Amino acid sequence: MSIPARCEAGRIDVALVCGGRWHDFDYARLQILQLLGRHDSVRCSVHEDFSDADVIGAADAVIAYTCDVRPTAEQAHRLRDGTKRGGRFLALHATNSAIDPPMPGGERIFRTPDAMPAFSALLGNRFLAHPRIAPFRIEVAAPEHPLAAGISAFTTSDEIYVSELAADLTVILDVEYDGPCPGFETERVPGRSRHPVLFTRSEGAGTVVSFTLGHCRGRFDVADMGVDDLGVTDTVAWESPEFNEILRRCVDWSVHGDDWVSCPVGEQRTKEWQ
Repeated sequence: MSIPARCEAGRIDVALVCGGRWHDFDYARLQILQLLGRHDSVRCSVHEDFSDADVIGAADAVIAYTCDVRPTAEQAHRLRDGTKRGGRFLALHATNSAIDPPMPGGERIFRTPDAMPAFSALLGNRFLAHPRIAPFRIEVAAPEHPLAAGISAFTTSDEIYVSELAADLTVILDVEYDGPCPGFETERVPGRSRHPVLFTRSEGAGTVVSFTLGHCRGRFDVADMGVDDLGVTDTVAWESPEFNEILRRCVDWSVHGDDWVSCPVGEQRTKEWQ
């Protein structure tokens, strides 16, 4: 039986990049694809990294959930050019990271080199460290912004990222933390106590949205660190209703841009938060 289309928009090409280290990318990929599946206007290609630059650069929207995936300068420039033309780039969780693990037999310190400057410039931020996963209170810095409208401050257990930040960011959600980041070369927060977790920046006619919450880990995701099977899974960050609502809005934005608020697919749930 035929079902009427839910979206009035024509075809929207979305490239999903999901892969890397130390996270349950199967879990994250499934959650994001389910959110994209609500939009029958979407044709989605799925990638583990940014190497398919032709497809990714030509997409109307790019969604990335990665960790220690390092685009080359050429790949970053192709992504930047697509964004400049009016594309939408949604960077989730550790997409801003380049992380060197401890050397075998050496001190257990993770280092975060400036290994992808063109990509970091597009994002407007670069991961440095995070404190231990614990409950943190997320504050709404821009309550008028559609991605946060109707959402109050909430507490969630997640990785809070300490990052190097560009000056041209619009911060929507942030968190206060001024303490140690054990195990990282950047051991202390560098000169500030508030850290954005949802923020945007413009790139030409397009927009980059970064949402750094959403850690997840499966049983076998740290085998390269010598633990073949953790014996547990960790998706506690995804149990937050506020996190899931904001992620849903971010994905809707990546599909429809600023018109996402009036899209029938997301309209009803958005009203429930107001």
